[in-house]
Amino acid sequence: MKTPGPTGQGLRLIPFRGLRYVPERVGSLAAVTSPPYDVVVRPDGLHHLESADPHNIVRLILPQADTAAARPEQAAETLNRWLDEGILVPESEPALYVYEQRSGEILQRGIVGALALSSPADGVVLPHEDVMAHVVEDRANLMRTTAAHLEPLLLTYRSEGDPTGATAVIERTIHRPPLLATTTEDGYRHRLWAVTDPADRSEIETDLARHQALIADGHHRWATYLRLQQEHTDPGPWDFGLVLLVDTARYPLRVRAIHRLLHRLPVADALTALNGTFRVRDIEESLPVALDALAEAAAEGNAFLLAGDGRFHLVDRPDEALLARTIPADRPLAWRTLDATVLHATLLDHVWQIPDSPEHIAYIHDTEAAVEQAERRNATAVLMHPVREEVVRDLARQGVTMPRKSTSFGPKPATGLVLRSLALD
Repeated sequence: MKTPGPTGQGLRLIPFRGLRYVPERVGSLAAVTSPPYDVVVRPDGLHHLESADPHNIVRLILPQADTAAARPEQAAETLNRWLDEGILVPESEPALYVYEQRSGEILQRGIVGALALSSPADGVVLPHEDVMAHVVEDRANLMRTTAAHLEPLLLTYRSEGDPTGATAVIERTIHRPPLLATTTEDGYRHRLWAVTDPADRSEIETDLARHQALIADGHHRWATYLRLQQEHTDPGPWDFGLVLLVDTARYPLRVRAIHRLLHRLPVADALTALNGTFRVRDIEESLPVALDALAEAAAEGNAFLLAGDGRFHLVDRPDEALLARTIPADRPLAWRTLDATVLHATLLDHVWQIPDSPEHIAYIHDTEAAVEQAERRNATAVLMHPVREEVVRDLARQGVTMPRKSTSFGPKPATGLVLRSLALD
């Protein structure tokens, strides 16, 4: 993605005074980190993080209080207390940050900074998914009350693969001692370096100004950034948002599916409602075998795996007349044939008639967790096969958004390694 948007402007990334944990004041850096807020969906996962260290970042990104209105206030009070106690300390000068994640053969490096906000119409930062209004409202309340960006979005861009510009700075920087290094319980090793040299920062900023970016993870937070920018009419820190920018020509991301949990639909009812509109095959083997069958079927067309009754049901080969009746015809073919499109337009809206609201649908990244919750609650898990990254990019370039929660790019940056306080910018 090298072509700037219609405005002629590319990415504008500026340094900021990062807030970081003081290692001596916490059990370990690994113990205070968390996955992004929307990955921590299970209560046991939340409790695990809270018990890992009394200063775990989850107390800021998912504050617990008696009422929804009290949660942002709880987070703000906690953040201010940690600042007063020296648990979190701001950097002495603004910086960009080189961030590295490594696990086995997976290696990801990018630049963390404050990115100038722009609307989708500008063609600089391209969303590829719709968002849910209640989630944006929740994140806006949290950011507004804390006056902080607590976790970076994951954005990608594509260079020509040459070791110049931002890449050159990254590959020089990693030979220096890092600001921090830690290994989280998922096995990922994280390292972070500050880039404060004016020449290095200029090289990064000049390079990125030639590119546009795709939102890989963080659509709701980006929409929140834009909403809060509109609330602050004077130029200032609300015109920028905390992001991690990764050049996928150098460091390709993995794309995974996000599964659906249909709270009020037992599997038997889901299958009965299909009534011959899809082919259904039962798979009584293990989850890995069932996922292999899903992948094989998805290579031929739309396919889903239903779970929740102790077995797996492969649902594929939808009736073409049904698709023609239920899927809008005014979108590109690549959008009309997405599994997520068929799931929402055909199955959820038409066949099962399930509203897309939190009372009826949960979005779950972890496959085993989706199956386990469905079985425990007599619900239906709809397991998805991931969409290819090039399809996501092509649709984003056309200005076409996919159904919400269609993709999960990774690895996602760990939350808690560096924060941005808007009061410091």
